[in-house]
Amino acid sequence: MSLHHTALGAGRDLVLVHGWGTHGGIWSELADGLAQRFRLHVVDLPGCGESADCEPYSLDHVATVLARDMPARCRVVGWSLGGQIALAWAQKAPHQVESVALIATNPCFARRKDWPHAVSSEVLQEFGRALATDCLGTLQRFFSLQAFGDERKRDAAARLRACLRRRGVPSAAALAGGLNILLEADQRAELAAISQPVLVLHGERDHVAPLGAGEHLGRSLPNAELVVIPGAAHAPFITALPEVSAHLTRFFQ
Repeated sequence: MSLHHTALGAGRDLVLVHGWGTHGGIWSELADGLAQRFRLHVVDLPGCGESADCEPYSLDHVATVLARDMPARCRVVGWSLGGQIALAWAQKAPHQVESVALIATNPCFARRKDWPHAVSSEVLQEFGRALATDCLGTLQRFFSLQAFGDERKRDAAARLRACLRRRGVPSAAALAGGLNILLEADQRAELAAISQPVLVLHGERDHVAPLGAGEHLGRSLPNAELVVIPGAAHAPFITALPEVSAHLTRFFQ
């Protein structure tokens, strides 16, 4: 399979990698601005939007597909699950990925005894069980969790729900595979090996990837800069669009 992606703009190649339960269209407003300065590649991850499923649905395999289908030299923006994928890609192909921006990313999304900056495994497992009986309703509840605490939570939840109406719900395989990554992946031990410049953009009020996760990324990645977005939760590129766009433009130029 090959990834569907939309290319727009001109300049240095910049790849946008979305999060779980959405597709590349979630970036539409941010992409409109960034395309004035960069050559954007807005990806639909496997089983999302217009991309076919892939097997296996793992961090390593999805990163391999991105490395194959994207430009030989590029910069990468990853949101949430897309941030985990961006980290795996940066480690796998340092010759290709020149720099990375992580938005609302957690190196370990499921809470562990030594890792409190996360969602409980039980919550993620319940989302997985609920998908089988009410896929759309489950995604909408997850979007509400992402917006929780944001000063503009109604805007965030509405935009996330509208994303599904534009290109539909991801495949069952993509939802299950992505959720399994969120449950199982723990990239903390790998962060020190990622030498590229990394911008960590994190919402002050994020309840899906609490701020402590962003602070850990800022400390543990050798060449990282942490920027906290005041008043924002898990989708700051929606609710704090001007600030996020300005930080990305500054970092990648």
